[in-house]
Amino acid sequence: MERYETGVFESGGYKWKLVIYPNGNKNKNVNDHISLYLAIEAENSLPPGWEVYAAFRFFLLDQNEDYYLTLQDTTKKERRFRGMKLEWGIDKVIPLKAFNDASNGYLVDDTCVFGAEVFVCKETSRGKGECLSLIKEAIAIKSAWKIDYFSLMREESYDSNPFNAGDQTWKIHLYPKGKGIGMGRHISLYLALADPTSLPPGLKIYAEFTLRMLDQLHSKHPYHYGKVSRWFSASSQEFGWSKFISLINLNNLGYLFKDSCLVDAEVTVLAVVNAL
Repeated sequence: MERYETGVFESGGYKWKLVIYPNGNKNKNVNDHISLYLAIEAENSLPPGWEVYAAFRFFLLDQNEDYYLTLQDTTKKERRFRGMKLEWGIDKVIPLKAFNDASNGYLVDDTCVFGAEVFVCKETSRGKGECLSLIKEAIAIKSAWKIDYFSLMREESYDSNPFNAGDQTWKIHLYPKGKGIGMGRHISLYLALADPTSLPPGLKIYAEFTLRMLDQLHSKHPYHYGKVSRWFSASSQEFGWSKFISLINLNNLGYLFKDSCLVDAEVTVLAVVNAL
C-alpha cells in the first residue's frame, strides 16, 4: 500500500484526517521511513479564500509499554492550511527499521496505532482566490450534427447531442429563425455548456472553438464558419453568432440541401480556473 487515509475526525469546527505513507512519500523522495501528514477535509465545504491556521502533533503507541511517543515538527509552529495546501506533516516521521522492530512495540501482530492532536489557532476568509491551470498538449475535439427537415422546425431553438471536450460536456445550440439582432433574417448558432448547473462554484473554462456549416453543393468554399476563444462558466454558458448565416444564403448557396444542413463544432479547451 503506497498511501493510506484514515477516517475523518473533527477538531476546532473542521474535519481532518491522517495520511500515512507506510513506505515513505515517493513524491518527496523518501525511502526507509514512514511519512505522516495531517490533511483538512475542505472539498465544497469552505468559502472561497479560506485559510485555517493549526498547530498539531502526532502520536505513535508503544504497545509494549502502553505509552504514546510524541511526533512533532521540530519548528513546533502553526501551519496554514488553504486550498493550495491541504496537507502538512513530517516526511520522515520514523525509520522503518525502528518501526518494524518488535522490541519497540510500535508494530505488534501487524497492528499499529497512530493519533493526532489538533489545535485551530485562527481562521480567515480573504474573499476570492483562483487557480489557473493551462492545458498542456490541448486536443481539438470535433462533433458533427446533421439537421434534417429544417423547414419543419417550429421551436425557437434546438440542441445537438452532447459531446465531451476537455473534461466538459458541450452542445451546439441552433436558432433556426435567428436570435437577437439576427431574428427573422439569419440563423443563430452557438457553442454552449450542456449542463452548466453542475459546474463547481467559480469554475471557468477557456476554450477556442469553431462552428461550421457545410456547403453541400460546392467544393471551392466548402464551409461557412466562425472561430473565436471565450471564457465559459455557469453564468456565461454559451457564445457564438446571432447572425451566423443569412437565411437567403442558407437556401441559395448549398448549405441547405434536400431540407438538411450539416453543422459541426471543433472545441479545444486551453485553460481552466478553479476557485480556491
